[in-house]
Amino acid sequence: MSTHAYNIWTDGGARGNPGPAAYGFVIKGLGTDAVRQGEAIGRATNNVAEYTGVVEALRALARHISADEALVARVTVYADSELLVKQMNGIYRVKDARLRELHADVRNEAQKFGAVLFVHVRRGENKEADRLVNMALDRD
Repeated sequence: MSTHAYNIWTDGGARGNPGPAAYGFVIKGLGTDAVRQGEAIGRATNNVAEYTGVVEALRALARHISADEALVARVTVYADSELLVKQMNGIYRVKDARLRELHADVRNEAQKFGAVLFVHVRRGENKEADRLVNMALDRD
């Protein structure tokens, strides 16, 4: 079975910190159509929203491909949260209890794939996921 590459652009945000929060993601590499999702998550911090976006994006990708394909898939997660990326890459420790739970959720979801790489991007490079966050917040 050949290896497939998937790119996930994810973002999360809260209006107020904590405050009304949402995540957004875009998954590319599934053929001609990208998967886009933005959902409000209630009252949360920016960091909780960022992590929730990654968890939900990895779950969505797992639903769109077979388990066998997932085992050899290379997934790159692009996020503008330096904290999230450095925590997922083991550079920073996860001190907050709620973020530790979400960090474990991301790790559990990531184990379904052959390899998952976390890459920090500037906010300007993450406009589509950011737009989905704001649309979800505006709807809520």
